[in-house]
Amino acid sequence: MPRSSKKPRRLVADERVYMWSLRHSHRDSDGDGDSDRGGGGGSVGCVHTLTLNPQPSGTGGALRIVFVAGPGRFVPGGAPFGSGDVGYVHGATLNLHEPGAVRALLDAASARGWLPAPGETPAVEVDGWALLEAAAAGRDEAGDGHTGAL
Repeated sequence: MPRSSKKPRRLVADERVYMWSLRHSHRDSDGDGDSDRGGGGGSVGCVHTLTLNPQPSGTGGALRIVFVAGPGRFVPGGAPFGSGDVGYVHGATLNLHEPGAVRALLDAASARGWLPAPGETPAVEVDGWALLEAAAAGRDEAGDGHTGAL
């Protein structure tokens, strides 16, 4: 039986456990949020949000890494790209369904100073594009068979 795409997955990094999930949504044209939640404008762009929740509960707030489609950047909602793909049209790419890509993004966020704060802290939202190049380079160095570019 295949894994449910809605069920969070487990990642262990540096002796810390995270539950992570990926969601696809759409930004609305008036910039007030997510048109999938009934925003006021029409849909203008795809968004992938990767959420990592430190475990057990109460050991830190979630990290949300957000990729919003834009000029020279792709966040596809379907064919011809794979589900979970993000990247630059002429540069680095990652598939956010791959645990190695999630770990690379977590490492890149940690290198920029993100650490789960103890207690019930609010979620931190980070622009995924600021992490993509470093994460793709980290995967290339790890030699996991992914080139990090199309």
